[in-house]
Amino acid sequence: MSQPPQYHVLATQPQKAELEVKRSQFIALAYRVANTAEAKAQLSAVKEAYPDARHHCYAFIAGAPTDSQAYGYSDDGEPSGTAGKPIFSRLQHSGVGEILVVVVRYFGGTKLGTGGLARAYGDVTSQLFDQLQTEPYVAMDERQISVSFAREGDIRRAIEAVQGSVLAEEYSSMVTLTVRVPTGTQLPLLHDEIERKA
Repeated sequence: MSQPPQYHVLATQPQKAELEVKRSQFIALAYRVANTAEAKAQLSAVKEAYPDARHHCYAFIAGAPTDSQAYGYSDDGEPSGTAGKPIFSRLQHSGVGEILVVVVRYFGGTKLGTGGLARAYGDVTSQLFDQLQTEPYVAMDERQISVSFAREGDIRRAIEAVQGSVLAEEYSSMVTLTVRVPTGTQLPLLHDEIERKA
């Protein structure tokens, strides 16, 4: 059986850093995103939150840091190579996965030139990573578990004890819970009951 990938993810979100260069304001924001669709949805939310900013440049690794299928970046109107690439370069060497960094820029009236822009985008992203709070990635599985009403409290406590979560519940003659738990987790408390329902 292959081992789950080893990397870190954000412990809290969003995380933020700010930098001012010649009156231009650069605000770097980090979010955890599990896939490209989540990255794009979060980017849209940032654009709504900062509608008056001149640029919303970004880079993401929406999976394991080694998964090149999950990469993306954009200069969002800045000169080519001055924003998305410097942000992405910091991401690539961080060992952090499932991450989107958006740098919002408010223009201060003075042009920074291509070198100045690349430095500013890289510097604010480095500043963000210097203070980033991360934790080890834990591979998770989704499962459906059917239990009697009398055992529902027990299974919820068992899921909480392994840092899992209940995603949905359905009540009929039994309680069916859709849960997310760390890969390989055994819930011995209800093992017989789960096996009968499988």
